[in-house]
Amino acid sequence: MADGGKAVRGTTTIRGIAALGGAASIAMITAGGAYAQAADPPLDIGAAIQKGTPILEFRPRLELVDQTGRIDAEAFTARTRLGWQTARWNNLQATIEFEDVRQLGEENYDTNVNGKTTFAQVFDPDVTELNRLQVVWTPDSRFTATLGRQRINLDDQRFIGGVAWRQDEQTFDAARFDADLGRFDVTYAYIAHVNRIFAEAQDWDSNSHIANFSYAFADPLKVAAFVYALDFTKPTTPGVRNQSNLTYGVKASGKQWFGAVNVAYAASYATQSDHGESLLDYDLDMASAEVTATLEEFSGRISYETLEGNGARGFSTPLATLHAFQGWSDAFIVNGVKTTVDGINDLNATVTWSPRWKWDYLFNLAFLARYHDFEAERTGADLGSEWNLQATGAITPRLSWLLKFADYDGPGVAPAPADRTKVWFGFEWKL
Repeated sequence: MADGGKAVRGTTTIRGIAALGGAASIAMITAGGAYAQAADPPLDIGAAIQKGTPILEFRPRLELVDQTGRIDAEAFTARTRLGWQTARWNNLQATIEFEDVRQLGEENYDTNVNGKTTFAQVFDPDVTELNRLQVVWTPDSRFTATLGRQRINLDDQRFIGGVAWRQDEQTFDAARFDADLGRFDVTYAYIAHVNRIFAEAQDWDSNSHIANFSYAFADPLKVAAFVYALDFTKPTTPGVRNQSNLTYGVKASGKQWFGAVNVAYAASYATQSDHGESLLDYDLDMASAEVTATLEEFSGRISYETLEGNGARGFSTPLATLHAFQGWSDAFIVNGVKTTVDGINDLNATVTWSPRWKWDYLFNLAFLARYHDFEAERTGADLGSEWNLQATGAITPRLSWLLKFADYDGPGVAPAPADRTKVWFGFEWKL
């Protein structure tokens, strides 16, 4: 979108949500009949809308990027969200939310869709879109169905997430079903369309199924299993089809107090292969482990993750919140994948300090420092290192601020990406 990407996703909404319309109708009819006796105090539809809650958010942000081989980027953007969430009616609750992202000044950066490839990358194109349009049916506390355009964030968002860091959020045209059966939780979703972070131009059609099952034995042990059968179609862009994959795996996590110290851990393993529309043939694995210790205001974490690569492709998670993994500089992101063809090993350590200071217009302070050391999984080649620093706080209960820094330093040879430094400063206000 060289013209700034001012797209409204009306046609996408119709296409993505129409496939779910039948399911939505059945849910609404059922809710109005068989479960009418369990409804909230009677409200007609008009009253449910009037007694709803407005959605209003504003997030201005400055992002500065110094990237080797490209012109420095300066992106001053603002994201505005406006919407309405109804009160419950016959166990149903509806949400509509619009999102607008604007560049405040010249667009001197590469958004991945504007063609300005001589500039460093900032993945925040101008866009006006329907961010959410969903109906939630909750017949009782154990079951929830969500139909329409919605957020889906599973676990730590390593495989499925909303990429909330970027100004244009990733949402899904989907039918989702959640069951809470005491210690046993189940989530299943069918995804018909992926509304990605690059405005409408790089959205994906989808025929994907995701399922997540977990059982909590006690605080020290929770075991989860997951299956993600992702199938993407966009015939004019063969690379999109090759993002299709079948991934399944397991994860164990837990926490335990040792005196005044709280220790939490997580370990996971997954295997991935080509699936659906993919034109490739591969089998790759990933594994991760982390331990976090917290003592009052301080916490420290050591984490290791390995994503296998075969020389032509690395283990990928195309629907993940990628910004949270392998460094905030996002140096390893290429076409929705954050790894290399030789895979990647990421050993990192994090220290966080959350002081209990509180003054007028300055509270909820948190400071974070993280160091990453990268190498290629297949060859063991050095892929560089990265520092991440962050400070956050609140000015009022509705207004917060953020200062963030990332510096990636690589060896300067493939498959390592180019060196880059990024600085962010922004505010977020929510009604």
